[in-house]
Amino acid sequence: MPSAPKWVFDTLNFFISQIPGIHVCQTEYLSRSVKRISLQGNFEKFQFPIGAFFDIRVSETDARRYTVAEINNEKNRLKLIVYIHGKGCGSDFMNQLKPGDRIKLNKPRTEQKYYDKSVEKIVFFGDETSLALASSFLPIMQSQKKQYRFLFELDAENNHIPELLGLENSIVFPKLDLFENPDRIKDLTILKNDDWLDAYFVLTGNVKTVQNFRKIIKTQINGRIKHHGYWLQGKKGL
Repeated sequence: MPSAPKWVFDTLNFFISQIPGIHVCQTEYLSRSVKRISLQGNFEKFQFPIGAFFDIRVSETDARRYTVAEINNEKNRLKLIVYIHGKGCGSDFMNQLKPGDRIKLNKPRTEQKYYDKSVEKIVFFGDETSLALASSFLPIMQSQKKQYRFLFELDAENNHIPELLGLENSIVFPKLDLFENPDRIKDLTILKNDDWLDAYFVLTGNVKTVQNFRKIIKTQINGRIKHHGYWLQGKKGL
């Protein structure tokens, strides 16, 4: 529910805070357009599988979805990684958050099962909107000794962020370049490497590039696919 009349949000229990005392304890700009936000509170009674998210009311008539990038062992601090693109109310809301601000959260939700512990090789694809999910993948893949690769299409100012986040085995491509053209996707090295032809592919981010990548995987190799487009050019959101 990205948008609804104010009276709908006002009367929905869904947007009444169910986790009291949440506040912003730290913020950090990883670039001009990517911000890491740490939230302090008591999350002990909630589960946070990979892909857990909060639907946050960002204006009187709008809500946006944010994936949990990390939560500590004590379950009293979690991190979000958000894309500040300056083109919507969600971006504006997250941009203005600062330490000490209070924020209302309902309980975390999951709708997608992204991680499959039975697979041995994982290829993760995404853009700036996928960085939080990628960060949540990393520790469990490392602890379970999986083989993995991260592929990102990013704006030039964000090329350094995968390394900054510790996302090992990452390859960064220019945004709206290679993945706009299905014929060029076919030439990706990983799709020509026999060691990765049976990998599990997790495709997220731009709907159009996700569709292009998925089509090539389905026609060219035998890899399994989990796909979830987060945004589409010209469609309200984020």
